[in-house]
Amino acid sequence: MSESTLATREWDGTTIPQPGTYTLDVAHTRVGFVVKHMMVSKVRGHFNDFDATITVADDPAQSGVTAAIKIASVSTGQQGRDDHLRTGDFFEAEKYPEMTFTSTGITGHRGDTFTLAGELTIKDVTRPVELKVELEGVATSPYGHQVFGFTASTEIDREAFGLTYNATLESGGVLIGKNVKIEIEGEAVAAS
Repeated sequence: MSESTLATREWDGTTIPQPGTYTLDVAHTRVGFVVKHMMVSKVRGHFNDFDATITVADDPAQSGVTAAIKIASVSTGQQGRDDHLRTGDFFEAEKYPEMTFTSTGITGHRGDTFTLAGELTIKDVTRPVELKVELEGVATSPYGHQVFGFTASTEIDREAFGLTYNATLESGGVLIGKNVKIEIEGEAVAAS
């Protein structure tokens, strides 16, 4: 097997994928979120419709990501809540059908954990965010494609993105937490 067909390479003590363009395998990827509800529990949800292109550069520190998530695909397991999330109280899905992320660079790494900086746009607000990305592994699929798995997470202040709907509780506190944890479990496949 020639070096160019190997699924992995070593960089700074970490096994990483070969350079190239990768796309998310939607059947093996979850784009999710977690937010506090009534100050006592958590609501989890995810988006069913998304895509991303990951460019692994010759110099891994120059690698990048662009991603788009269809707001209308939000799912929390409760139809009424999902419909409410699509309204003007939250995402305004008809006016702003996508949220996007564009990386601006890898700002650091330790072992198989990388810090990926970028710009997240929700509605008409763009803010810088940093994702903690853990490389889970690199392999060659039975179909001969290079594949790598990863998990990524960050926490955002939803109000900073114009998602300010809330209600005060009689017992004190608010109905919906201000901080939202974003959790991505992904599998990326080399583009053919």
